[in-house]
Amino acid sequence: MTTQDYAELRAQLDTLTTEAFRPELAEIDQLPTAEIARIMNSEDATVPAAVAERLPALAAAIDATAARMARGGRLVYAGAGTAGRLGVLDASECPPTFNTDPSEVVGLIAGGPSAMVKAVEGAEDSAQLAAEDLDALGLTALDTVVGISASGRTPYAVGAVEHARSLGALTISLSCNAGSALAAAAEHGIEVVVGPELLTGSTRLKSGTAQKLVLNMISTITMIRLGKTYGNLMVDVRASNEKLRARSRRIVALATGADDTEIEAALAATDGEVKNAILVILGGVGGPIAARLLNESAGHLRAALEAARTTRTIG
Repeated sequence: MTTQDYAELRAQLDTLTTEAFRPELAEIDQLPTAEIARIMNSEDATVPAAVAERLPALAAAIDATAARMARGGRLVYAGAGTAGRLGVLDASECPPTFNTDPSEVVGLIAGGPSAMVKAVEGAEDSAQLAAEDLDALGLTALDTVVGISASGRTPYAVGAVEHARSLGALTISLSCNAGSALAAAAEHGIEVVVGPELLTGSTRLKSGTAQKLVLNMISTITMIRLGKTYGNLMVDVRASNEKLRARSRRIVALATGADDTEIEAALAATDGEVKNAILVILGGVGGPIAARLLNESAGHLRAALEAARTTRTIG
């Protein structure tokens, strides 16, 4: 970059709320640790209110995402630096939490996996790199791409959204400044304005917290809409260790009120699948029929239970 280029970029940063300097905190390094902690905690407490202001836009984006995923689409997060890491984190938590295939929710970070722990020079400045990363996934019109950038101007995130939209995919943006280029590029622009950071230039603080809260909501509520829960019970839990096996039995017990003997029999009949075991107990059907009914109900336990009751009544 030339000196002129740097001057223009600096001028852009000067306009961003997230980059604003706070003179009242100029001597924060001189304060007692307890006082710094108090100030930081009070700053963090403002973030949920900022997210709440964007709930209508967020709900619309989630409904659109769930509709695409119900038809076989994927959820793809794309960002650089902290924003990219948060997207990768949220994506990586979906398989163990909701028993999704790793290909269903994907996190892309500018510079690839190594950028999770070490900055990759120039990666976040390339819109072309974002397009290439999405093309490598074989992005389709059924997919949803969420571009994440605290500033709302990161070329990688903006490029990802613009390329995804050109392919007909659903596009969502998540940023922490109003009137961002990222929001302008997306169909669903979510701008959670958290204000200047405690430390100027560190958008891993309030901005990062806001992004984590919103990403939690996007993935969790989408999974609820896709039938991954029964009420507030995690019925698609993957029992990959002893703790999760115990949790599986507890969830079946909470959903059905059955005793341990009946729960063990139901889990044995369904190869340990929690959702199927609940259907066996509450629906009064065998393991194979439970699997068929859930398949016909696209994994929605309530719909499968209704089908089981209807079948039993007719029979």
